[in-house]
Amino acid sequence: MASTWESAKVDESDMPLYLSVPASGGPVPGLVVVHGQSGLENFIQDTTHMLALQGYAAVAPNLYHRDGPDCKDDGPTRKARLRDTTIINDINAAIGFLKNHRQVDGGRLGIVGFCMGGRLVYLMSAASRDLKAGVMFYGGNTMTAMGDGPSPFDRTREISCPIQGHFGMEDQNPSPEDMRKLDAELTRWGKIHEFHSYAGAAHAFANSGSKNYRPHAAALSWPKATEFFSRHLVG
Repeated sequence: MASTWESAKVDESDMPLYLSVPASGGPVPGLVVVHGQSGLENFIQDTTHMLALQGYAAVAPNLYHRDGPDCKDDGPTRKARLRDTTIINDINAAIGFLKNHRQVDGGRLGIVGFCMGGRLVYLMSAASRDLKAGVMFYGGNTMTAMGDGPSPFDRTREISCPIQGHFGMEDQNPSPEDMRKLDAELTRWGKIHEFHSYAGAAHAFANSGSKNYRPHAAALSWPKATEFFSRHLVG
């Protein structure tokens, strides 16, 4: 497994990408790993390492790149500046990076995200036709738009790939009621999906760097996520 910092030009800005790829072989399936409001932290980088060891090329885009490298604002402040339209451009650029990578099979691409990134899995499953599978971990505010335009929830009918969701039963955003609403909407539109919830777990339960980290829930959720990607991207 090898990891490097790369970049992609988006809207006249150089967006950093953290890339991890298997040590050899290919072409392999590719995954976009989407960070939460804490940014491209160690947990996200470690996730790309883990996925590369399982045979995927995993790239994590820095969605805060428009703030510049010297920005000292906290996560919530930086998140508040994001807009769905530019986020779609950013993640499409990460998808394009994978499609053009010599070690990646551009026809077998997926996406996984956490917190805000989980919301963006839902959004991109509707906005992109390149993705073949999406795994969302506790994606909050899925019913709310960031900027002008429809929310991810409002774009459910456009979703074109299977989705898997992981939720903490003690989470408030998304709450168990939010999970049920998402489940019902995906069912109404006939979208392939499966949801899993975990007792004793709140938001960020899979993030080893969070005070909410719950090893039991992480240990249950990750095998389900990797099996889902194997099923839809490996065969």
